[in-house]
Parts: sequence; C-alpha cells; structure tokens
Amino acid sequence: MAHARAALAIATVLAVGVTPAGLGGTATAAASPAAGAATASTTGTVVQEGGPLVVPSGEEVVTTRVTVTLPADASGPVKARLILPITWEFAGDSWEFHDDVKATCSVNGGAYQPCPWLEPVEGVNQGPYVATMPVTEAATTLTYDIRIETGIGARRYGDVNGTLEVGAGGAPGLASGPVVFHFARNTPAANLRTTVLARDKAGVLWQYESTGLHEKPLKARERIGGGWNIYTSITPLGERTAAGEGSLVARDKDGVLWHYQGSGNPDAPFKPRVRVGGGWNAYTAITTRGGGLMARDREGLVWYYPQAWDATPSVPLQSPQLVTDGWNVYSAIVGQGQSPRYGVVTRDTAGVLWSHTPSWQNGGFLPRVRLGGGWNAYDRIAYARNLAGSRYGDYLARDKEGRLWFYEGLTRSGNLVPSPTRRQIGWGWDIYDAIL
Repeated sequence: MAHARAALAIATVLAVGVTPAGLGGTATAAASPAAGAATASTTGTVVQEGGPLVVPSGEEVVTTRVTVTLPADASGPVKARLILPITWEFAGDSWEFHDDVKATCSVNGGAYQPCPWLEPVEGVNQGPYVATMPVTEAATTLTYDIRIETGIGARRYGDVNGTLEVGAGGAPGLASGPVVFHFARNTPAANLRTTVLARDKAGVLWQYESTGLHEKPLKARERIGGGWNIYTSITPLGERTAAGEGSLVARDKDGVLWHYQGSGNPDAPFKPRVRVGGGWNAYTAITTRGGGLMARDREGLVWYYPQAWDATPSVPLQSPQLVTDGWNVYSAIVGQGQSPRYGVVTRDTAGVLWSHTPSWQNGGFLPRVRLGGGWNAYDRIAYARNLAGSRYGDYLARDKEGRLWFYEGLTRSGNLVPSPTRRQIGWGWDIYDAIL
C-alpha cells in the first residue's frame, strides 16, 4: 500500500452538496440553494492559526484553531466539515482511523461536541474521511477549535494536508482552505508503552521499558530484584505498562501459584506476592489469555482460567473450564493479554507456527491456521503488547545464539499474529532463561 503517497496527498476540495466518490456515491452537481440557506457572491478565507498542528501520538489532547472569514453578504445557517485524505486502503480496517484519531469541535467558543467521521466505503479504497462540525449562523468571522486525541497508531499517518470547507445546504462553498496535521513519531506516554521482563540464570529479574519507537524499541534494562529462580514458570496476568501497571503470576517448585499485583510504580512495578493456591505443577505450560490464564496439563488438555469479576490479590481467577485437547503436539504456546477475543499462537514440534482464534460457540478455538515454518530456530517466543509503535501487539523471539528478533504484530483471521518479516533488535540474550 502506498502509505506515504496517501498520507501526503492533498484532499480534493469538495463543494457543499456534492457527494464525494467513495462516500456512498458518485460526485454530482449541487442542487439550487434552499430557501433561507446562506448565500454569498464571493468566496471567504480559511486560516489555521499557528500553522500545522503537531499531534503527539497517544500522549495528549491538542487543539488547532481555524479562523474563517465569510463574504460580507453571507447570511443564514452555515456548516463546516474537515476533509482528510486518509483512504480506506491506507487506514486498513475501516475502523482503525476512528480508533487512531478522535475529534471534538467547538464553534465560536461554544461547548465542544463530537465531530463524527464519515468514513470511505469499505473495499472502494478511495475518498477522504470527513468530520462534520456543528451548524452555526453566518458571521463575518467564525472560529472553529478542533481538538484531536490520538491513539498510538496515529503516528503512521505522518503529515496530513486536510481541507476545512464552509457552506450551507445546497449552496456553493462560502470558504475553503488547508488545515494541516503532523502526527509525530514521539515517545508515547508510559501507560501506552509496554515492558519486557527477563530473568537471568542467577535468578535476577530485569525490566526493559519499551520506547514505542520502531527504530530502537527497548531502553536499557533496570533491575527488579533477585530470588526469582525459585519459580518454574512466570506469566503475565493482563498487560504490563511502563507506568508500573499489570500483574504477574509465578509458580514455585512445589506447584504453588503466587500473584504479584502491579504497583503503579515503574521503579518498583510489583507489590509483595500473595498466595493464590497449590496444584499448579499439574500443568506443563501456562500462558496469558485476556485478563486470565490458559494452562495445558500432562494429558494435553487445555484449561482456561478467566479473570475473576470481583478479583482480589488472592483470588484473581475464576474456576477453570476445559477448552480443547490434543495440545501436546506443541512445544510453545503464546497467548496475548490484550483481550479474550484474541486467541493464541503455537509452535509444533516440527517448528511450524499456528494461529488459534477463539470460537464463541464452544469456548474453544476455530480450526487452526498455519502461519509458517522455521520457528524451531527459537528457544523463546514472547508476546510483547505494543512494543514499537505498531497498532497491534508485537512478538519477540530469541534464537539459539542469543539474538533477539522483533516481529511486528498483525491481525489475521481475528487473531494477533507475528508478521512474516523480522528485525534483529538485540544480542547476548542467552544470559536469560525466561523472557516475558
């Protein structure tokens, strides 16, 4: 997809009353002015105060003010719309742009109101996104404050040259001019970035805070604490962030499961452990799934422990439910903490990676989908939430030489899976016996 070309394209100025191609029809001529609609004999101006708006991706809410000067003889109710040249093809899933960029608008200092996006028709791959503004009465000068809040995925849009257009009913446009946004590749706020944990062979747990930047996704490691070699399994419970959010569970050598609740303090991200219960040495693999856990027993049966509705540190999980069987064919099971609606990926003993999407009918999984071979080159595979500014959760894999590889996350068949391409982001990771 020509992302850069689409992001830098300048939107076609659309006359009021014209249906843009890709938005449900073919461009047609405007109708005659309706009675009482704003009319004017000349064209006004649109000026974005302060120039292009820099929008830090997922970090803060920012506002741009646009001043519109209408022709002197303009009268009646007028409405405006912001046209952005983001095609469905560039945005991917038609709902992604809605998630990435949210707009609220104020006219002449009034209360902010949602400015809903009218999206291009899915599959047509053309036409801009349009945000409609509140209607107001014509005046010599109008001010539109456009407040933008972004998700972490917005950074991929880069420089977007939009158009603000003011008109009324079926009348010709009263004013039109550029409104430019620069979606910056900044370091997102801590609560939007994840952490990678690794335990060394001496039992020390280390934390690598993500940058959220694709060029260098991990910061230098920080020591969490020692003594973690008493555990035979350490598993995220939910999703961790660089703000100290997110929990862990750890199984000791006697099969007791312990809960380390997130503290909210990035320098000491876990509270003291709390005992959950015994008998967990019945499982040969434990992974995260949504806010709960999934575990495989020695018979190859897979059990799902959903997050408890009234979770407490000592009772974070509901009772288990059997979801599938025959999973002893897999040498690795990797779940995501993002949502129960996403499944897991597995690696079989031949090194083939598979995607398992949940089936809501029976609580198990739909037939597995093959992702590719060669994954027996890795001795550790981990899900890393949003590691480097991707829209979806990413994956890490360590090879037998200790090199760390980054796989950007994609959605496929309703599941979060690693992309087919990889990039090396580290070396010397063979000092660790656990990566999560």
